[in-house]
Amino acid sequence: MTYAFTFEVPIDPATYARIREGLGPEKPQGLVAHLVHRTPNGLRYTDVWESQADWKRFAEERLHPVVDQVVTEALGFRPPEPVAERLDMIDAWIG
Repeated sequence: MTYAFTFEVPIDPATYARIREGLGPEKPQGLVAHLVHRTPNGLRYTDVWESQADWKRFAEERLHPVVDQVVTEALGFRPPEPVAERLDMIDAWIG
């Protein structure tokens, strides 16, 4: 079942670029789409995954180790995990 969510993080594009670089070029298994845009308070991510299990595996094995290091260095502290808003997906049409 498709799993999608959105959340906002208090980081700038340069910090995001460091996170992406730390993740490497390999596409995460199960990722359908990852969109990032600016907000007044930072960046908002919108993700669509093939399943919640794919997201959790990626977050635990690849994302969190990189984010913990990069964000702590950038902000001087490790902020709490952002609250994700689950999206009730109907379709994801990716070109």
